Amino acid sequence: MQDKKTDMQPIYAGILRRIGAFAYDIVLLLTVLILATAVLMPISKGAIQAGNLFFQLYIFIVSFVFYGWFWTHGGQTLGMRAWKIRLQLDSGANLNWSQALLRFILAILTFGIGLLWCLWDHQYRAIYDVLARTQVVRVDKGYVPPIN
Repeated sequence: MQDKKTDMQPIYAGILRRIGAFAYDIVLLLTVLILATAVLMPISKGAIQAGNLFFQLYIFIVSFVFYGWFWTHGGQTLGMRAWKIRLQLDSGANLNWSQALLRFILAILTFGIGLLWCLWDHQYRAIYDVLARTQVVRVDKGYVPPIN
């Protein structure tokens, strides 16, 4: 959402707001992962071996679909809605699935250090936002996200 006072320039979300949204989302994601694991339990006869590559790939895909669906359908996870922030491309458009995948992988590879980049970037972008050409902006209370 754009701020009318700053000639339609976005207001970028700071690191604390982003961490707050992530904290909400991680609780939701863990719930989804527990349910996704429960689906596999009858197939695996109640036991999944440690280090199982199929299971790791499955968890990666479930996690990506969780974030990717929200990012490509309005740019807001439930945590982002609660904290009134939105993920968008630098152009202001919604991400598509390949852009969401790029950002998701970059975020995993650079998470802690990548997020600290917000402290030095004038748009409060994490390093994975810079590389994926995305930004996290604040939105107004009555904001309705665009749907692609």
